[in-house]
Amino acid sequence: MKNKSYTIEPGPGENVILGMSHFIKTVEDVYEVMINASPTIKFGLAFCEASGPCLVRSDGNDAELIAKAEKTAYDIGAGHSFIVFMRDGYPINVLPELKACREVCRIFCATANPVEVLIVETEQGRGIIGVVDGFLPKGIETEEDRVNRIKFLQTIGYKR
Repeated sequence: MKNKSYTIEPGPGENVILGMSHFIKTVEDVYEVMINASPTIKFGLAFCEASGPCLVRSDGNDAELIAKAEKTAYDIGAGHSFIVFMRDGYPINVLPELKACREVCRIFCATANPVEVLIVETEQGRGIIGVVDGFLPKGIETEEDRVNRIKFLQTIGYKR
């Protein structure tokens, strides 16, 4: 058994969602969740099929994000894992519906941060054992930090 890590670095304005599912229909259902979330959201998704031809299956509405999802899914190579790269929307806009999707078993992360995917590889294949999302804390929030947090949320429309 070998342990390895794979780094995902979302581009400017991008978020990534990494999860596990259980069926080839994942591509169609995750596509529906994403496209119904917002008329302006751009995304690419890819799913690692775990039996039969064992292909990376993909879809989306943005060619660049689809290609990025395909390459990332292939490089991670964990059966039944899926990845979504998205722009012009936030994970908060899709997570409730994504978690409720019948094929989705778990969400490892939803973030704009660099992510290290921790992978185990056996003779049978690969699995995701966890993720490292972002960086270590640098301190505890001050009153000025709280004010800046609230201003940020107001700027992006999540607080009045």
